[in-house]
Amino acid sequence: MKPMNIIDEAELHAASDIICDGGLVAMPTETVYGLAADATNDKAVAKIFEVKGRPQFNPLIVHVADQEMAARYVEFSSMAEKLSQAFWPGALTLVLPRKAASAISLLASAGLDTLGVRAPNHQIAQALIKAADRPLAAPSANPSGTISPTTADHVREGLGDKVDMILDGGPCPVGVESTIMKVNDDDVFLLRPGGVSRTDLERVVGAALLDARDAAKPQAPGMLASHYAPRAGLRLNASAPAPGEAFLGFGDICGDGPHALNLSARGDLTEAAANLFAYLHALDRMSATHGLKGIAAAPIPMEGLGEAINDRLARAAAPRS
Repeated sequence: MKPMNIIDEAELHAASDIICDGGLVAMPTETVYGLAADATNDKAVAKIFEVKGRPQFNPLIVHVADQEMAARYVEFSSMAEKLSQAFWPGALTLVLPRKAASAISLLASAGLDTLGVRAPNHQIAQALIKAADRPLAAPSANPSGTISPTTADHVREGLGDKVDMILDGGPCPVGVESTIMKVNDDDVFLLRPGGVSRTDLERVVGAALLDARDAAKPQAPGMLASHYAPRAGLRLNASAPAPGEAFLGFGDICGDGPHALNLSARGDLTEAAANLFAYLHALDRMSATHGLKGIAAAPIPMEGLGEAINDRLARAAAPRS
């Protein structure tokens, strides 16, 4: 498994050619693996929706090298500039007004007059954006609604040969998707908690975040009520597994036996976030292999990255449509 900072130049050149020819490349980011395509190419963006089985009303995040590239496609208010300067490159997506002449495919924004943009903090993702010299639409590289991929193997298991190329950068260090903020002038709305905590954002904003989460009308990815779901049923806030359940522990609530994994035995929320999707994948495989009836998950504190972890677990446990 290659470290995230190792780039094979021939592999990168081949991936860039695929992007420029309208193909799909799974690329690592610091959050999860993304299914990348040329965001200015309607047919390439349409392939993302087709391969993932993603509803076309669910918008995509466009990955850019930096604020300078993003400013070609969206309008930055002074607050948006402040946030990008504080957290880019990093795990923050800003939903901003599209420029009238924006070259980004309208499919990527799902008919909205806004666009989600992010500069990833990962050397391979940044290298691919720069080599292709264009923004990349890149939702998580997995079938829509299932557990997000944090390793190249997760991508292979979920999408197989539907992807033209997979760039293996090892495990994703953050492990949950980006925080998504909608910025209207100086008003800042939380659309999805993620890899940047509410506390850190509010420190920069200078005020409490407004909340605009609405599962019925998603303004950004990850807002559907059922999402990130394992095949097995998921039971939340469990103090112990019931008979026939696998267990996802945290801290001192760890469960016993061969079908239990602990997100962080020391109660570290950063470690827990990095392990979340990988452990859900593993417990889901255990459940299928050993005929278990489901997965139980220990309570997670609602602080720091715990807000993002609880958001993912709640959507993973929601009734399936």
